[in-house]
Amino acid sequence: MARVVVDVMLKPEILDPAGQAVARALPSLGVAGVTSVRIGKRIEITFDGEPDLDRAREIADRLLANPVIEDFTVQAE
Repeated sequence: MARVVVDVMLKPEILDPAGQAVARALPSLGVAGVTSVRIGKRIEITFDGEPDLDRAREIADRLLANPVIEDFTVQAE
């Protein structure tokens, strides 16, 4: 069995309120020097046999990511 990982992130020009909230909270936890935080999704797809990156890209494009506001990457693990 082969696993493919799809990482989905908001496009850089899209505001990330969850990431901003984390970045604002870090100083109260004693963490300094962080200028920005972006939050995304990691999806793992397991295939029988060899990893099928083309099929994983199709799944990500059609179902896992909103291409208007999100980018994604696909890689075999």
